[in-house]
Amino acid sequence: MSGNAHSAAPVLPAQGRLRPLGLRDVEITGGFWGERQSINGAATLQHIEHWLEREGWIRNFDLTANGGDPGERRGREFSDSEVYKFLEAMAWEIGRTDDAELESRFRAIVRRVGAAQQPDGYLNTRFGRPGQAPRWSDLEWGHELYCVGHLLQAAVARARTRPDADDGLLDIACRAADNVCRTFGPDGIDSVCGHAEIETALVEFARATGQERYLTQAALFVDRRGHGRLADVEFGREYFQDDQPVRQATVLRGHAVRANYLAAGAVDVAVELKDAGLLDAVRGQWRNTVSRRTYVTGGQGSRHQDEAFGGDWMLPPDRAYSETCAGIGSVMLAWRLLLADGDPRYADLIERTLFNVVSTSPAADGQSFFYTNTLHRRELGTTPDTDRPSLRAAASLRAPWFEVSCCPTNVARTLASLSAYVATCDDDGLQLHQYLSGTVEQHLADGRSRRVRITTQYPYDGQIRVRVDSDDEHPWSLSLRVPGWADQGATVTVDGVPRPVAAGVFTEHRAWRRGDEMVLRLPMAPRFVHPDSRIDAVRGCVAVERGPLVYALESVDVPGVASVDDLRVDAGRPPRLLDGQVLVRCRQVRGQEHDWPYRADAVESAPVPVDEFDDVPLVPYHAWANRGPSTMRVWLPTDTALPEPAPGQP
Repeated sequence: MSGNAHSAAPVLPAQGRLRPLGLRDVEITGGFWGERQSINGAATLQHIEHWLEREGWIRNFDLTANGGDPGERRGREFSDSEVYKFLEAMAWEIGRTDDAELESRFRAIVRRVGAAQQPDGYLNTRFGRPGQAPRWSDLEWGHELYCVGHLLQAAVARARTRPDADDGLLDIACRAADNVCRTFGPDGIDSVCGHAEIETALVEFARATGQERYLTQAALFVDRRGHGRLADVEFGREYFQDDQPVRQATVLRGHAVRANYLAAGAVDVAVELKDAGLLDAVRGQWRNTVSRRTYVTGGQGSRHQDEAFGGDWMLPPDRAYSETCAGIGSVMLAWRLLLADGDPRYADLIERTLFNVVSTSPAADGQSFFYTNTLHRRELGTTPDTDRPSLRAAASLRAPWFEVSCCPTNVARTLASLSAYVATCDDDGLQLHQYLSGTVEQHLADGRSRRVRITTQYPYDGQIRVRVDSDDEHPWSLSLRVPGWADQGATVTVDGVPRPVAAGVFTEHRAWRRGDEMVLRLPMAPRFVHPDSRIDAVRGCVAVERGPLVYALESVDVPGVASVDDLRVDAGRPPRLLDGQVLVRCRQVRGQEHDWPYRADAVESAPVPVDEFDDVPLVPYHAWANRGPSTMRVWLPTDTALPEPAPGQP
């Protein structure tokens, strides 16, 4: 069923506008993403394994295999999934680096997982044994199918990076998937999992194994969703996306991770079954979600109580949940839509989310993480205890581990497989969607190849040099995405002649020769961006962007100012770049104290100007909180409504 049986990538549709290029086709050789991949492989994976062992989440499989006391099981009901996501990350990293030591560790964990599988294929350490709740007895909260989904995705990663591996993971996954099909097939349990994930996993497993029954089961799960099959809960069935059928929904809603995973699975089903109606429904949901329910960083989810989307325009920066996993789910969905349609807007959102959500979560050393990604920190954060897990949303700074540690493993598998989200091909040529230093190669059925080398300091420099490294007498097309934020000032130079280009896709079709170059230059001056007036929480504010990066004001960069909330930006002077640093002009203000904070006279309520700061440095949002506790904000209030200081007043 695979559209490219020889590619090593998380998503390989049977058809679509574009075909993905995977780890064997794309190599990241340095720069922003090369550094993050290296840290992920060298530090993050070992860090995750340490905590999985320390917290007993891998040992849960040993207990199950040995008939140990169920009361000794550690972790939440979904902790099995973190072991599976870790295995997936390891599989992609082994495929990328051929790390022999990592291979040995991978096999050791697979053996422990496989030993816990029941004869009929069921595999879960939380349910089904004496002293535990029965199998499938808590579909709303139990996450059994969710865990199987991550097991299948780990097996897909292994099968595509090491097709001849004899570790047994693919067999373990096949038995588990077959158990799901028998249990939840047309004559089985007529329900779905409270946390979507199994849908997209089953489709990809079908693509990897060629077994149609897994696709059939995925389609059945998608069509069952939204008919009230799950019990109602305090957050409503919207929380599970079980409030209305996928085909009828007009926007993503409820729990943001669940919503993105379900939509990704629906796209997978629609593409494989050529279901135009289902695909069009998800397209509409994506458009409405991006235009009304997405933060400037690309983050999604504004409700803490249920980790959910708020309503349209409900995007408060200080209450932004913007879970890291929701950002990764958004990337998964947008990538699938990009492959189906080829629309560069999907790649625009992927870029924004990768740079401003996914790369924000891990610390510079790859050993602590943000679970949520606020856009406004009003008080100094507290450094989490490095020797114990943090509550998932309670860590005001990056924490080494969480009681719910879905985000570290999700970041790890995403960074390990990042090469597979860079470029695509079709019969006519190559398309570059994300910019980084590396090589991209398309292998043709007749033995020819099309290879390009990309050199860039993006996202800090807007020049992307693409050099052809292969000879081909046949003409083919080389396409470059021009980001939506670069709608004015971008140029492409071909044959030494620069041409202005609009946002979208620029394509050059010719008989390319080795050494030919195309140079894309993107406008990199920092810029103010203004929110839609319907976003109440940031009305009267501006944010600063440069290239694909969103910037933040952090209190450690303003000596003598305890809180960035005391600053107002001068929106009349554009941000400027000096020696690689983005600078804005600000005024410090002091609020007037009153017994009652609501006044009839606007002047009485206005803050009092205190000081002027001509050049206040901003930091890329992804880099904030790497220098200790600080206050921070992305959306900056403007000073246009402030009264001028009285004569003699500072």
